[in-house]
Amino acid sequence: MANDDRIFSCDDHLDMWTLPAKLWEERLPAGLRERGPRVKPTPQGDMWMVGDLVLGASRLKVKSYNALTRAGIDDDGSRASDPKLRLQDMDLDSIYASVIYGPSLFGLPIPDPELKWTCLATYNDWAADFNAVDRKRLCALPVLPTHTPEAAVKELERVAKLGHRGAIFSPFEARVSDPQWEILWQACASLAMPLSFHIGGGFSMLRSAYQSWEMAAFSAAAPIQLDEPLCAMVLSGALERNPKMKLVLAEAGIGWMPFILMRMDASGAKHLPHATDYRLKHKPSEVFRAQVLATFEEEPLGPRLIPLIGEDNVMWASDYPHPDSTFPNSKKAIEEAFAGLDPTIRRKATAENCARLYHLA
Repeated sequence: MANDDRIFSCDDHLDMWTLPAKLWEERLPAGLRERGPRVKPTPQGDMWMVGDLVLGASRLKVKSYNALTRAGIDDDGSRASDPKLRLQDMDLDSIYASVIYGPSLFGLPIPDPELKWTCLATYNDWAADFNAVDRKRLCALPVLPTHTPEAAVKELERVAKLGHRGAIFSPFEARVSDPQWEILWQACASLAMPLSFHIGGGFSMLRSAYQSWEMAAFSAAAPIQLDEPLCAMVLSGALERNPKMKLVLAEAGIGWMPFILMRMDASGAKHLPHATDYRLKHKPSEVFRAQVLATFEEEPLGPRLIPLIGEDNVMWASDYPHPDSTFPNSKKAIEEAFAGLDPTIRRKATAENCARLYHLA
């Protein structure tokens, strides 16, 4: 990189509550606008709704759940979805480029799969326009449908033509170890589109319940829910058969990864010789280091574990504008987290790995 001081945040957000209130109402095909997501007033405030189904709040203004108002910045709830204002916030926080996840960590629970696909495609089009304000610095990722592999591949091919540089796929809405998804992994490899699995599902006991102890429990356990999708993608051979595919585990954290890499190697050595469906040709940890990257935020032990994971396999994130974001003190947070570590590791984790993966440099 030409400038080693630039910081790249590889997991920030465009949440439902920040999106323009008429995004789908104005952009969906005319015949679907009445059925698509719309903002409606309720006793609890303005809500995104599909029919009688609540998708989430619109323009959420709870200060405790917004790093912007916490930092003293005026926000009507939609600032994060304005690309020009967002770039101002990035400048304030010393962030050069941002990879952005949206619109919902829990997906769009729209019962009609074709309508849901169209709503996702509409968001993806809007995200392409968002990025166009400054493609060197903004990288809002599109979301793929999960109801069929064919639909996912078709949308991946379409968003690649729009200029998107990666895509999001929920491993909690589809069984990623099923051979039918092979065509998606092949498409990701051939198009050089990194595929992201983001936290947000995989729970059987806990709920994301605001103003409840369950929110704390959910938040604590959420990153580790990506262990099953990771093991499935590695040990099923999905990655090894498609060596040009890159998989991103977003907001996964990295503290648990040395353990799972050790476990995959040990379990693979014990059980794979007896497998009749697929036997890896390489150690699971070798597949991981060749094809998987994980994002992490403020994690006291995380940076010191990087040598056990791989310095090319980790990417730092601010998590703007969430309440646990490092905004607007990301530079200070990085200095504290990486104090005493090899500067090469710091540069790779906070800039070079992300820039290379998404062609942002």
